Amino acid sequence: MTRNEELFSRARKTIPGGVNSPVRAFRSVGGAPRFFARGEGSRVWDADGKAYLDYVGSWGPLILGHADPDTVAAVQRVAALGLTFGAPTEAEVELAELLVARVPSMDMVRLVSSGTEATMSAIRLARGFTGRDAIVKFEGCYHGHGDSLLVKAGSGLLTFGNPSSAGVPADLAQHTLVLDYNDAQGLADAFAKHGNTIACVIVEPVAGNMNLIAPKPEFLAAMRDLCTQYGAVLIFDEVMTGFRVGPGSAQGLYGIVPDLSTFGKVVGGGMPLGAFGGRREIMEQIAPLGPVYQAGTLSGNPLSVAAGLVTLKKIAAPGFYELLTARTKSLVDGLSAAAKKRAVKFSAQSVGGMFGVYFAATPPTSYAEVMASDKDAFNRFFHAMLDAGVYLAPSAFEAGFVSAAHTDADIAATVAAADAIFAAG
Repeated sequence: MTRNEELFSRARKTIPGGVNSPVRAFRSVGGAPRFFARGEGSRVWDADGKAYLDYVGSWGPLILGHADPDTVAAVQRVAALGLTFGAPTEAEVELAELLVARVPSMDMVRLVSSGTEATMSAIRLARGFTGRDAIVKFEGCYHGHGDSLLVKAGSGLLTFGNPSSAGVPADLAQHTLVLDYNDAQGLADAFAKHGNTIACVIVEPVAGNMNLIAPKPEFLAAMRDLCTQYGAVLIFDEVMTGFRVGPGSAQGLYGIVPDLSTFGKVVGGGMPLGAFGGRREIMEQIAPLGPVYQAGTLSGNPLSVAAGLVTLKKIAAPGFYELLTARTKSLVDGLSAAAKKRAVKFSAQSVGGMFGVYFAATPPTSYAEVMASDKDAFNRFFHAMLDAGVYLAPSAFEAGFVSAAHTDADIAATVAAADAIFAAG
């Protein structure tokens, strides 16, 4: 038995499923998960000492790579002064000012401890601001495990949803309308029928939780127009895309101005941190200024803020995103060319530093198309790549991430590994 297997067996005795977040259990792909002992740059090492080229990057935060020296030094320096105060610090003011300066749609921002906390707070704020109860989300988009968001589609078009998790009251889930991603007409129909009851529309502007799905331009434009027309709040969930797909996040990349935005992952530089913000008139409804309550003991934690400040400053360097985008595109182009050479049904695409691989003829544009891809082929590919020292997300329904620490040689080695796997059939 390997050390990874021993740890997994031990973990299952005291942790449900042996993991503290479900996808880590490898149930989608089978086998024992890897327990990591350390990371440096583009690589991680597991409990058995094996090294892997890492394209998960803690699910997106590590845009600078593992153990970035400047980030680690900043956290160490701040930790020596105190881990938490439960009171304001100058650094959190600086981070808020930086976020507002980088995201033109945000006049004000509040720091929280996770992306889930950011999205659930933004939805509560939208409901409080509009005085409405209904929310719209899209099938396949994940916005954290808040009760209102763990909802699957109803039995037919324009029906409200049912709980997709035990413990979510049906009375709460019935206020969530679940539509098809990239379907502008479906969204228009929903507003025509329910517009006066809709508090907000929440969307991953680039979906990353059903693999990478790029938005159709007309989809995001229709969303903005309809929210304006009906007085609903448009929430861009940029927990994954924020500062990952470009310097202005997805809203800057696509030229859409949301009313509220949520952030996580990159803004914490690898530490637990989230944020939500938007128009001043909406944000001023948050306590202590307004009647919408939100609080958090560790919000604005000094260590997380320190890591976030270093990360956001470093990724603002000239040419950073051009290089990251080019390197990510080089990866997906190389994988696609290798598959084509071996006549493998495969496709890939990227947006900024995010990418998706699919065992399908063309990149999917909806949840239904993702579900139609060859999951078994992905699982075989995943394990073969793992054996070759390449760590991809352990699910056919998760996006991948390239960091600034990945080199051209890393990309070439990854493509060569895939080519050998495709050749072997």
